[in-house]
Amino acid sequence: MEKKFDSTELPLAELLGDVASGTLQLPDFQRGWVWDDDHIRSLLASISMSYPIGAVMTLQTGNAGVRFAPRPIEGAECGPTEPDLLLLDGQQRVTSLFLALKSRNPVPTRDARGNRLDRHYYANINAAIDPDCDREEDGIFSVPEDRVVRTDFGRVVALDLGTRGKEIAAEMFPLDIVLDPSATMDWQMAFLESGPGAPPERFEKWKQFQIEIVNPFLQYQVPTIKLAKSTRKEAVCQVFEKVNTGGVTLTVFELLTATYAADDFNLRDDWKARSSKFKEHKVLDGLRETDFLQVVTLLATYDRRRCHLAANPADEKAPAVSCKRRDVLRLALDEYRAWADTAADGLDRAAPFLHGESIFRSRDLPYATQLIPLGAIFGLLGHQADSFANRQRLRQWLWCGVFGELYGGASETRFAHDLQDCVAWAGEGDMPRTVRDAQFQAERLLTLRTRASAAYKGLYALQMQRGSRDFQTGAPIDVNAYFEHAIDVHHIFPRRWCENQRNVDIDRVADCAVNKTAIGAHANRFIGGNAPSVYLRRIEAHDGIDSQVLDGLLRSHDVDPAALRRDDFASFFNHRFERLLRQIEAAMGKPVNRSEHRDESPFVDKTGERDLDDVKALLQAGETQTVEFKATGRKNLRTGEKDAAMEWSVVKSICAFLNTRGGTLLVGADDAGKPAGIEEDYPFVKSGDRDGWELWLTDLVSKSMGPLAVTDLVVRFVAIDGRTVACIDARPAAKPVFATPLKGEKRQVFFIRLNNSTEELAGQALLDYQSKNWPA
Repeated sequence: MEKKFDSTELPLAELLGDVASGTLQLPDFQRGWVWDDDHIRSLLASISMSYPIGAVMTLQTGNAGVRFAPRPIEGAECGPTEPDLLLLDGQQRVTSLFLALKSRNPVPTRDARGNRLDRHYYANINAAIDPDCDREEDGIFSVPEDRVVRTDFGRVVALDLGTRGKEIAAEMFPLDIVLDPSATMDWQMAFLESGPGAPPERFEKWKQFQIEIVNPFLQYQVPTIKLAKSTRKEAVCQVFEKVNTGGVTLTVFELLTATYAADDFNLRDDWKARSSKFKEHKVLDGLRETDFLQVVTLLATYDRRRCHLAANPADEKAPAVSCKRRDVLRLALDEYRAWADTAADGLDRAAPFLHGESIFRSRDLPYATQLIPLGAIFGLLGHQADSFANRQRLRQWLWCGVFGELYGGASETRFAHDLQDCVAWAGEGDMPRTVRDAQFQAERLLTLRTRASAAYKGLYALQMQRGSRDFQTGAPIDVNAYFEHAIDVHHIFPRRWCENQRNVDIDRVADCAVNKTAIGAHANRFIGGNAPSVYLRRIEAHDGIDSQVLDGLLRSHDVDPAALRRDDFASFFNHRFERLLRQIEAAMGKPVNRSEHRDESPFVDKTGERDLDDVKALLQAGETQTVEFKATGRKNLRTGEKDAAMEWSVVKSICAFLNTRGGTLLVGADDAGKPAGIEEDYPFVKSGDRDGWELWLTDLVSKSMGPLAVTDLVVRFVAIDGRTVACIDARPAAKPVFATPLKGEKRQVFFIRLNNSTEELAGQALLDYQSKNWPA
C-alpha cells in the first residue's frame, strides 16, 4: 500500500531557506497572514526556550490532478517559480518566523487593537540569560521600523538601536541575523571587542547568551508532515479544513496535555469531565481550559510559597505566587493533581456568590478574567468564605475591581496580588490593594453605553442585586425571574423618543447607563418608541396594575415616577444619576470622585424648579400610601424641646417605605401640607444648619436600620415660603428592613405602609409578608 505521508523534523534554518528560495510556497486558497506583534514575540520566545510550536504540514506538488495556483509566502522575494511544496498548515507560524528571522526587513504586523506596526525583533542579552526573567515579557521584544523607541508622545527617545554600535551598547541582539552564522559572528566579535563591562565579563555573558538564545534557534527542529503528491484533491481539501486553525498559537493547555501524556495522564479528558460540571452554572460556561489552569497554578504557587516561607521565614527570594504562561508551563503533574479539585471547588463556590450579586450568565460577567482569582480565593478559603464578614469583604473586592476597571488587559500580576491579599484580609489582614486603589469618576456614568464596558455590566448587576423588580410580576429580579422573563438591559426613555427631543443628546445621555435598566421582554414590548407617559398607562391597562404599585416598581429601579409620568427627561436623569452613584459608593465602600461643583450630570442646573413643583404637588395632594408629612424631625412643637418620639416617627415612616413600595417623606410640612420648615430642628443639630440636619438624619437612619438603608435614600431640600422642606425619597429595599428603637431597646421592629398610615407587623403576618415580597 502506497504511503500517504512522511513525518520528519526539519531544521528551522532549512525550512526558512526553502521559503526564501520559493521551494515552499502557499496554495492560493490560503488566507492572508494576520498575526499581531504579541503573537510573534510569543512564538520567538517559545523557540528560544526550545518549546514545541506544533507541526507544519506540506503537500508535494507535481500531481496533474491536484493543481493549485501557488503564491510566495509573505516577505519572500523569490520571483515567479514553481514550488516543490505547498504549505497547508502552519502558515501563521512559518510566515512570522520568516519575516522576523530571515527577511531583514521590518515586519508588517499590528498591535492588539489592530493598528498597523512595522517592527524589528531583538533579544535582551541580560534578560535572556537571567533564569528568573520571563522570556516572553522581558527577553524578546520589538522596536519600530527606525529601531528607535520613543515615549511621551514621541518627544523622548527611550532606546536607540539605529546602528550596530548602539545595539551593542544597549546589549540588544537583532534576531534577524540569528540564523546567519557569519553575521552573528561579526556581531559577536564587535560585542566582545567594545561591549559594556570588562572583557572577561563580556566573554562569559556572550557564552551564556550563545547557549540560551543563539544555539536554540540554530538547532531548532520543526516537525513536518509531508503529504505525498499522489494525495487526491478532495483529500487535500479535507485535511486542510481539519488541520488549519486560522493562526491560533499553541496554548499552554495543549503543551501541558503533551507533557502530562508522557506520564499516562490525559489532561484533555480530565478537563472535559470538569468543564461539563462547570457548564451546569451558566455563569461559568465561558470558562476556558487555560483559565482553569491559571486557577490551579495560582493555588499551587501559593502553596509553594507558603511552604517555603514556613521553612525559611526570612527568605526574601521565596518563590512568587503567579499564573503567567511560564508558571503554567512549569506546573508539575503532581501539583495539578493536588490542586485541581480545590480549584474546581472554588469555582463551584464562586457561582452562587456571583448569583447573589445578580450576575447569572458568563456574558454578564463584568470581567471574565476576575473568575480566575475569585475561584482561587474561594478554593483556599473554603467554608471560611461563607461567614458574613468575609462575604462582605469579597463583595467589596469584586465591585472595586469592576468599578475601578482594574481587570482590563493583562492581569496576571493582579490575580496573584488579589489571591494573597484577599486570603490575608479574611484573616483580619490589611485591605487588598485592589480595594485600596480603586477609583470611580462620577462623570464615567455618561460614557457607559454598551456591554463592552465592565462597569456597564456591573452597574446593572448591582441594580438587580439591590432589589429591582420585574415590571410584569412585581417579583424581585432573581436568577429565576432573569431567565423566565428574558430580562435584559433596555432604554427607559426610548431612543426613538429621545431622537425627537431638542434637549436630549443621543450619544452623551440617551444611550448612557443612566437611561437604561433591566426590563423583561413583556414590558419592553409596551415601551417600543413611546413616551413614558404613554407606555406606563399601557402596562397598567394590560396587566391590571395600580399606578401606585407600578410607581413602586419604578422606584426599585431608582427611577423617579413623577418625572417619568410627565416625560421630564432632565429631572429623571439627574435623580437617577445621583442614585446610581450612591449605589456604586455603597458597593465599593468608598466615595466616588466628584468634581468640585458636583455638576457631572448635564441637567444638574435644570432641576431646581422642577423639584419645587414636585414638592408643591405632593403637599397639595396630601398623604397617601407613598407620601407622608412630618412637621419636624427632632423638635416637639408643643413643648419646644427635642423629643426622641419625633425621631422615632421619622424612622418608622422611612422603614415602612423601604419595606413597601418606596415613597417620599416630607419633613418640614405639617399634616395639612403647610410648610413648617426644618429650621425648627436647627437648634438641636450640630452646626445648626441644613448640613447639620442632613448629617443628623444620616446618623439616625444608620444607627436604627443600618448603613445600607442610607444608600436607599436620596434627600433633596426645597424652599417654600421661606421655609425649608426636606424631601426624602426612599426606594423599595432589596431585603426586609428592621428598625431598632432609639432608647437602648434591643428588639427589632418591622413596619409597612398600609394605605396612608404606618403599621407594625409581627408574628405570622410578618412571615407571610416577607414570603410574598422577598420569596428568595
